[in-house]
This record gives sequence, C-alpha cells and structure tokens, in this order.
Amino acid sequence: MSGSLDPLFRPRSVAVVGASRTKGSIGYQVLRNLLRGGFSGAVYPVNASASVVQSVRAFPSVGAIPDPIDLAVLVVPAAAVPAALEECGQKGVKAVIVISAGFGETGAAGRAQQDALRERARHYGMRMVGPNCLGVVNADPAVSMNATFAPTFPPFGNVAFSSQSGALGLAILDEAKSLGVGISQFVSLGNKCDLSGNDLLEEWEHDPATQVILFYMESLGNPVRFMEIARRVARKKPIVVVKAGRTDAGARAASSHTGSLAGLDVAVDALLGQAGVIRTDTIHELFEVARLLANQPPPAGKRVAIVTNAGGPGILASDACESRGLSITPLSKEAQAALRAFLPPEASVANPVDMIASASAASYEKALRIVLAEPGIDAAVVLFVTPIVTDPHAVADAIIRAATQGQSKKPVLACLMGRQDVAEAVTALQAAKIPVYDFPESAAAALSRAAGYGAWLQAPEGKLVEPAGFSRERVAAVLEASQGRSGARWLRPEETSSLLAAVGLQTARGAEARTEDAAVETANRLGYPVVIKLLSDTITHKSDVGGVVVGVRDAQGVRAAWRGITGRLAALGRAPELRGVLVQQQLPRGVEVFIGATRDPEFGALVGFGIGGTAVEVWKDIAFRVAPLRDTDALSMLQQIRGRPLLEGFRGGPVVDQGALTDALLRVSALMSAFPSITEVDLNPVMASAEGAVVADARVRVEPPGARERP
Repeated sequence: MSGSLDPLFRPRSVAVVGASRTKGSIGYQVLRNLLRGGFSGAVYPVNASASVVQSVRAFPSVGAIPDPIDLAVLVVPAAAVPAALEECGQKGVKAVIVISAGFGETGAAGRAQQDALRERARHYGMRMVGPNCLGVVNADPAVSMNATFAPTFPPFGNVAFSSQSGALGLAILDEAKSLGVGISQFVSLGNKCDLSGNDLLEEWEHDPATQVILFYMESLGNPVRFMEIARRVARKKPIVVVKAGRTDAGARAASSHTGSLAGLDVAVDALLGQAGVIRTDTIHELFEVARLLANQPPPAGKRVAIVTNAGGPGILASDACESRGLSITPLSKEAQAALRAFLPPEASVANPVDMIASASAASYEKALRIVLAEPGIDAAVVLFVTPIVTDPHAVADAIIRAATQGQSKKPVLACLMGRQDVAEAVTALQAAKIPVYDFPESAAAALSRAAGYGAWLQAPEGKLVEPAGFSRERVAAVLEASQGRSGARWLRPEETSSLLAAVGLQTARGAEARTEDAAVETANRLGYPVVIKLLSDTITHKSDVGGVVVGVRDAQGVRAAWRGITGRLAALGRAPELRGVLVQQQLPRGVEVFIGATRDPEFGALVGFGIGGTAVEVWKDIAFRVAPLRDTDALSMLQQIRGRPLLEGFRGGPVVDQGALTDALLRVSALMSAFPSITEVDLNPVMASAEGAVVADARVRVEPPGARERP
C-alpha cells in the first residue's frame, strides 16, 4: 500500500540515533526491540562513541550510513534533537520518531523549540511522531516493527491503537496482550507536533489489516476536521475513544444558560456522538468494546437474549443490560415451546433462558440456536457457571457451533465463570472470534456501546441544508448597526427581534415601553393577556430580580406590573439599571423548550436543545451538537432528551410540531456557522405547540472576532 505514512509504518530501513550499549537505557531498549522483534528491514545503530552496538555495526552519524534511510528514531537528549533532525533531513530520511522529552510539555520555551522542529521537518518533507513519545509498532508479520522502548510486543490482530500518553501506552500494550487483543499498529503520539490523530484516521481508514480503531486522547487538536474524517471512517470501521479531561476546566463565568450548560466535556460528547465515535469511560472498557467489535458485528438493535445455567448471573446480566439501555425482550411463544421441548420443567424459558445447573453442552447449542433465530432478538449473551458434571470445553464447542454454523449474523458474547479449568474453553471461544468476559456487567457494557454504534450506522447520514428565508444580508445589517456599542455586548431587544426575523424565526409580538403610561398604551394595542419584562443592559437573568410578570389581563395589571418591577429593583439598589419594559403578547398554551448556542474556543459553535423555562439549569436536560448541524442531527437532539414525552402529548398535553423545532435548530446552527462574532444565543422559552414554535424570549451576545480563541 502506498501513502505518505509508508516510511513510518512500513520502512525498509530504520536508523536508531542514540542507540546505546547500556542496558536499561531507552536507546538500548529501542534498538533491542527492533533487532529481536523480527523487523523485516535493515537496522542501523547511530552512536558517535561506539563502532558496534548490540553486535551490530554502528555509525557515528546518520550521514555516515551508506544506504538510504526511511525512518529514524531519535533517542538523544533534547538539546541534541535539532541537530539530529537536521542531519536526517539532509540525508533524505522520510519520517522521524522523536522519543526525546523536554519540549512542548515543559512550557513556552519548550513549545518554541518544538515548533522549530516541526518547521525543519516540514522543510525536508519528513513526517514526525512526537516528541515525548513511546514510539511506533507495526505488528504485521510482513513488517514486524517494534520501534518503541516498551517491553511488550503485542500479538498481531485487526485493532489499531493511538495513545497520546507514552506512559499509558506501556500499560496499554500490556493490557492488549493479556486480553488477547491483536494489534495491527500502535502509535504513541506524544506532543502531536506533526503527526496527529486525524492523520492516523485517514491512514487506518485504508489499511486492510485494521478493522477497529482505538484512541486514548488528551486533546483533539482540530476537532472540526476530526469530526469530518471520523464521520466518514466510522461508516467503515468502528472508532472507540477514551478522552481524558471530563471535568469542566473551562468554568468560564458564563452569562447565559447555554454557556453554563455547555462545558468542555459536553462539546467532546457532542462531537464524538455526531461522528459515530464510541466513547468509553475507562481504558478497560475501551478494550472490552474492542474485543466485541474486533470479532463480532454490531447489533442491529437493543434486544438481548440471555442463555444461562445459573439464575443469579442471569439476573445480574439482565439488570446490567437494562441499566445500560438494552432490552431483555421476552421470547415468542414458539421459541418458548421449542425450549420447553428439551429443557427440564424447572427451567425458565421467557428470557433470560435459565436452563438450570444440569444443562448439558447439547442444551446450550439448541438453546442458543433458538434465540438467535428469533426475529425479536438482536444479540445473545451466553453465561456459563462451571458445575461439577459439565465439561466447559464441550460447552465452548457447543456455543461455537451454534454461533458460527447457522445463518445468524447476530453478535454472541460469552461469560464463563467458575473454576480455573475454563481456561481452555476461553481460548477455544476466542479463537472462534467469540469474545469472552469475566462477568456479566462487562459484557453488558460492551454490548450497550456496540448497540449505540449499530444504531448510528443504521440512521440516515443526513445533509446540510440552508433554511429557506434565512437572510445573511439582513443579519449582517443588524450586527453592523449594533457596532456603535463596541466590544462584547448583548443585543438590545429590538436588535434581537430584527435578527431573529432575518433568520426566519417566529417571535412573540411585542414592543418596548419606557414609561408606565407607554406600557399601558402598548398593551392595549397588542391585546390582552400580555407579559411584562424588564429591559436592562446589565441585568442578565430577569426572573432572578422579579423582572417578569405573566398573565397581565388589563391596564390596571400593567400598572401593577410596572410598579412591582421598579419597586423590586429599587429595593435591590438597582433602579438605575432599568431601561424600561418589554410588553409582549402572551402566547397560547404549549411546551416551553430551550434552544441555545455558544461558541467554544476549541470546538466552535455548539447548539443546544431541551425542555426550557426557569429550571433549565436545574434539570440540565439538554442535548448538544457541534455546528453546522445536519437535518438528522437536529432530529436526534429532540429524541435524546429525557423530557421527550412532553413533546409527544404526555398525559393529555399538546403534541408538538417537531418539524418546526428541528427547523428552528437548523436556523440557529446556520446563524452560528455564518457569523463568528455571535458567541451566544439563548431562546428561552420557545413555546412549542401543534401550530409551530414561537420564541417568547431571546438574548444574543456579540463579541469581537477571536475573543474566545483558546491559546
């Protein structure tokens, strides 16, 4: 296979710059791994002080090597790396792995040195891994390259792995070997100075040896580009990610609902979910999912059958599946009758299928064939607790026959519990590509993640659409007119109304009033009932200061509302902050929902949707997606929230026009994508009903370009 990363993954020759005779040193271990791992190419130690290193002729410099070099591994002190890199460039080396630390991870000076390395590498057209990394492995027997200082060389398989942490990479390679997860390629990215996860995705997309892609990430680098590539690659090969940094270190003093709800990890979840990437919480769970998807297809649905010879583990498996969103669906009457024909009367055949402790290998085979043939079942979990009378190896063979010799394309997972003599049975199952787990909870967790991926694969890909009636020219005119107030600012109500009209969003009729009498006149003109809201350039959340009065039905009520708002502000010492009130026509009954957007400095625009009102930050029932949204992204947001039944007529409530809500989400997405100066949008509440969606209250924040860029 040809490609720009061939010199890195399939080099014909490797130079180890800093190869050492000293046991225990990194320079010693890297050379030792290449020599003892069976690398198919030539290896050249480079050591200025020795003519022979580990029984191999050494050279004083890369330039002194008489043959062409595809890949160089630099294992020298940080201060010596620039000169070594320069020498590699002059030699015509095509790729370098910089194991050495002491660069970007050390601070500003180190980052400057790292940037200089990248520029020199690019000058010579070299691809660079690192610095501060563990190295690269290609376990394909045709290459057999272990260009790392790890003591473990993993077995060859169909799983590619990238780790941003070198130290964690050591543990990962050990874990892969102990779990029997075969590795095609492994890359420790280190500081990601040049080669990135996006490069690896594109490489592994076309690598025939790689069928599952795993990442341990600490940062995404270019998140939008990652989403574009991952969305395409995930249609062909599952991508599983552990992303460190779940806590919201952003904790910026957000002044909107959206800003306070959309923390950094929310952005990561949104981006990965849109791209079809499976996110796990731990490295262990990452491998549990990998063991399933490297051997079995993702399930077509969430309906699971459990076959067991012990009631307790069957209950545990059922609970674990249900708690993770899977469904333990009762078997059909026909399937139950077929099971009854050969199982003892004490057996339970509904689901879980508990064949009791006397179950034979033949019973396992018959029962598994029956449940896999059920149209209402998408996957099977087989549990075996070792009794005295049943041979585990015979049970394993029975499971293999049932899972592999029929027409079923449904995934089968096994869980063998009990005495030590199940080891041979486990080996047989794994050889037959049936993943084996120690406990039911692990199997359920892996199956749940795989089911989510399966659902993503079956969903339409969707498309980007430009909403009808969206006028970029009118939006630009509103923003330009607001520039008289320089710097970061919230648009005034009249500006916000004009902007939303230009976007094509329907808003409640209303007008500003600067005096009590003007408020009465406005209400009389609009027609009752009305809502009275304070206007202020400095008060963010009106309800916090009693600045919203609803259900005002006459002029006397308007005057009472005015005096109540002004009195409450005076009591708080904030009377000068009042600019007047907004008098709005009160909207008819519907479901209050929230639509918002915020601009993350790393991920770009995030669009959120949830059940709205004053308690939006209490319940935090919000679904986020990264803009620009596809039409399917918008629909999935409505389906994701826990409050979804409220949109579907819960207990006699209104049935909401969900098409109008998805249209509103796409319009907000288009706004955020087209105008980078808009940093926050809060539409809360939006009154949703069968007739459509009307914005009852809106706030839009504008900031100078680049104000939220992350260093």
